[in-house]
Amino acid sequence: MGDSLLVVVGLLALIVGAELLVRSGTRLAARLGISPMVIGVTVVSIGTSAPELAIGIDAAAQGSGSLALGNIVGTNTLNVLLILGIAALIRPLTLRSHAIRLDLPAMVVAAVTLLLLCADGLVTRFDGALLLVLGIVYTVLIVRAARREGLAARAEFAREFGEPRAPVATTRARTALDAVQLVGGIAIVVVGADWLVDGAVGLAAGFGVPISIIGLTIVAIGTSSPELVTAIVATIRRERDIAVGNLLGSTVFNILFIFGITSLVPPDGIGVDREILAIDLPVMVAATIACIPVFLTGRRMQRVEGAVFVVAYLVYLATLLLFRA
Repeated sequence: MGDSLLVVVGLLALIVGAELLVRSGTRLAARLGISPMVIGVTVVSIGTSAPELAIGIDAAAQGSGSLALGNIVGTNTLNVLLILGIAALIRPLTLRSHAIRLDLPAMVVAAVTLLLLCADGLVTRFDGALLLVLGIVYTVLIVRAARREGLAARAEFAREFGEPRAPVATTRARTALDAVQLVGGIAIVVVGADWLVDGAVGLAAGFGVPISIIGLTIVAIGTSSPELVTAIVATIRRERDIAVGNLLGSTVFNILFIFGITSLVPPDGIGVDREILAIDLPVMVAATIACIPVFLTGRRMQRVEGAVFVVAYLVYLATLLLFRA
């Protein structure tokens, strides 16, 4: 199979696998009596970040640490600038206090921490363990906050994911089917990640493009496509609090858990590409910090601010393709 075809098929497998994982996992957890909001910040967040995790582990195991780091940095920059900007362009975005009190500080802390850990040019297993500890703290805080959410948020989750707010009595066959789909989704994500990494490495070698650029562009855009589609659809349907909250939480989750776990794989650590350290990481941090005044001014993201975010991402992407590819 050609490298280009491997990338395309791998991306499609990641999207399908993640969707299957999220939907079946959500239904299964709901039947076990788990709170919908807790499901949202655990099963859904893990499911939508599964492609990044699978790619990170596979890339690190193959010695392509720059692909893993580039994917995380590129994905987060895309999430904050492009996806959040498009959502605000479609309709001004009203931000809940939960996003301002918890997600915003966590986003900034995670981004700055990653930049500091990469400053010496190497992310070690100790650094990865530190990220994981911070991730656990964040998860505890967000689950506690989720349990305090009101009925309105629970009802919105039910509309967004098609799940009831209480455990559903179903037959054993349906429960077994969900379990099979959950395992199948995980398997598809793992296989898709392997194909995508193989194809991306092959493309980079064939065209003489740094593997980090492949991670920042093709891989990052591909793995963020489920979040992009979800955010657009949810915005049009006026049911976007959960989708946007999951988007913001995913930027934190990607750094603390996904890259934290990835950093534990290679015994000698993950080397940081100099251009990622000098350009892409600061861009990601700047995009995250730019959310502070936007989020705090009236707790709304206006269309103009969304347009600025989208243009900023397009300029960044054009710079990557024109001067570094």
